[in-house]
Amino acid sequence: MTTDTFPRQYARTQRFTVGAPRSFAVAPDGSRVVFLRAKGGDDRANLLWTMDPTTGAERIAADPVALLGGGEESLSAAERARRERSREGSAGIVGYTLDGAGALAAFALSGRLFLADLTGERPTRELPAAGPLVDPRFSPDGSHVAYATVEGELRVTRTDGSGDRALATPERAGVTWGQAEFIAQEEMDRDRGHWWAPAGDRLLAARADDAPVQRWWIADPANPGSVPAEVAYPAAGTANAEVGLWLLGLDGSRTELTWDREAFPYLARVHWSEQELTLLVQARDQRSQRYLTVDQTTGATTTVLAESDPVWLDLFSGVPARTADGLLVRIADQDGARVLVAGERQLTDRRLHVRSVLSVGSTVLFTASGGTEETDPVPGWIGTFEIGLDGSGLTRLGAAGAVSAVRGGDVTVLVSADPAWSGARVEVLVDGEPLATVASYAETPLITARPEFVFAGERRIPTAVFLPTGYDRDRDGLLPVLMDPYGGPHGQRVVRSQNPHLTSQWFADQGFAVIVADGRGTPGRSPEWEKAIAFDFAGATLEDQVDALRALAGQYPLDLEKVAIRGWSYGGYLAALAVLRRPDVFHAAVSGAPVTDWRLYDTHYTERYLGHPDQRPEVYDANSLTADAAKLERPLMLVHGLADDNVVAAHTLRLSSALLAAGRPHTVLPLSGVTHMTPQEQVAENLLLLQVSFLKEQLGS
Repeated sequence: MTTDTFPRQYARTQRFTVGAPRSFAVAPDGSRVVFLRAKGGDDRANLLWTMDPTTGAERIAADPVALLGGGEESLSAAERARRERSREGSAGIVGYTLDGAGALAAFALSGRLFLADLTGERPTRELPAAGPLVDPRFSPDGSHVAYATVEGELRVTRTDGSGDRALATPERAGVTWGQAEFIAQEEMDRDRGHWWAPAGDRLLAARADDAPVQRWWIADPANPGSVPAEVAYPAAGTANAEVGLWLLGLDGSRTELTWDREAFPYLARVHWSEQELTLLVQARDQRSQRYLTVDQTTGATTTVLAESDPVWLDLFSGVPARTADGLLVRIADQDGARVLVAGERQLTDRRLHVRSVLSVGSTVLFTASGGTEETDPVPGWIGTFEIGLDGSGLTRLGAAGAVSAVRGGDVTVLVSADPAWSGARVEVLVDGEPLATVASYAETPLITARPEFVFAGERRIPTAVFLPTGYDRDRDGLLPVLMDPYGGPHGQRVVRSQNPHLTSQWFADQGFAVIVADGRGTPGRSPEWEKAIAFDFAGATLEDQVDALRALAGQYPLDLEKVAIRGWSYGGYLAALAVLRRPDVFHAAVSGAPVTDWRLYDTHYTERYLGHPDQRPEVYDANSLTADAAKLERPLMLVHGLADDNVVAAHTLRLSSALLAAGRPHTVLPLSGVTHMTPQEQVAENLLLLQVSFLKEQLGS
């Protein structure tokens, strides 16, 4: 039997996510908790479970192996793309929706539609449906399920198995109904394209037409006989898909929603409550946006709030939302703070940096990090809070950092993390008192991360430092340094948790002092901190890595003559940037899936930070890497998945060509069949081993 190692275990368990409970929901009356979890830490197939919150008794509501008769899942190309967009690496049941009573669950499995009775009175059954299908959604009364097909249709069927029919059918290739377009899934955190009316008599459906979007082709060079995959990719400065909204009645009626789509082309959020149908739409430059209400008879929209920001406006999870009396709940940047707002009332102040809204009832449940030194005594802390709609009764839930919660009736499911334990802990609270826990079947890691959290330098850059297990300074002396950042927007790495730091600890145990630094641009500090990178990726993010390194040299045994850096995606960009522009500081780099030319990355992300390339070509030139190829004088390994349709392999290939033309030696590691996620076990395991070998050789360690 092969002895397990951490790299093998890390890859096999999908970063220790396999077997961990996830995707929680609570019935509105609090009668049951619903969640997904595999049977063990080495089984990727999720089952659907329910729990009685008063007794803690669990029951399997749906088992994918039984439903498929022991057969393998068959995933369409569209479903694989959806999972890539959401970074979904598991199998089995990966998502579900509940009816209004929380008694029924609908889910897609192998492109087919299934219905689970969560009361246990009837077995899970398959509903006749056109397929392959994606994103089934219950009507509130549980009488119908709407779903989208890979052919672009939006269909609806009755839950008794009758009446399956199309509500909308694409007129031509490239049009889809009821699905989120690429840019919404990848960058807006909007993964759905149809919403039921509270009365269950009609749907709001997105119609996306990607005909204007340029086509790229992702080939598999290792298999030259295969047909390249066609991808409609909206690169910076090019056309996006055209997105509209329609009200589709079950009686066959159709009403198109109207707003100034030329000025506000991005459909960012939809919230349909008993009081209002509310839209959030953004301008292409994301410096202005509108909250709209809809006349559901005519489709006309009215602006109820206009927002603008000279830098950009962020999108947040859980908002907009409405209170029972119709107040608009949102997150806003006001007076230098990111705050929670209900109607005209600001509920929080600068002591908390609000991250997301989890639920809105008589109170608001939300996540936040400390917004000042007084409320953020250690880097990386995130908590869950509750506050009244009048701003009173601010309460923190849980003793540790609570990173998420869901609520139904008097039942709250609280997910907490802490560096002292592996994985997350899930508590079920009734009236605020813990009555049960949801067990995790995830494997226990073979190593334990021991991050030391510290603010570095004058800017108080949040960092986590890792030293080798058993390190003794008197005996072992100075250590070669490995900077291990992401360093970009939306990518907080310094968090008060154990599992996100396991890889950094493993690298430390190979003989490095590892530093993870969240400089300007990373989330969780303040609007000013996050927006300091506007039009300048290359400046602020790299400067903060250098400053953190030098500030920590006085506290830790760092050999500044042997400093390496590694990263993936934006972290890969930052790693390559470091050796190209600061060879005086960085002596070797491993750059995974880097964006090397921002003109090749997508519209919504890139233009938010760098502007439109036609209007600011000098910004794109200053922040891209290929023009710096002749500056390379340090060892650089470039790693890229050839099947990556997010950061396409052209990024690495163009930089490599520029390096070759400049006569600069470098290493390129192409990964055949690998996407941006690198889900393959052998690839993920060996990537860690190859990086250590490369870095040790180049640093002479």
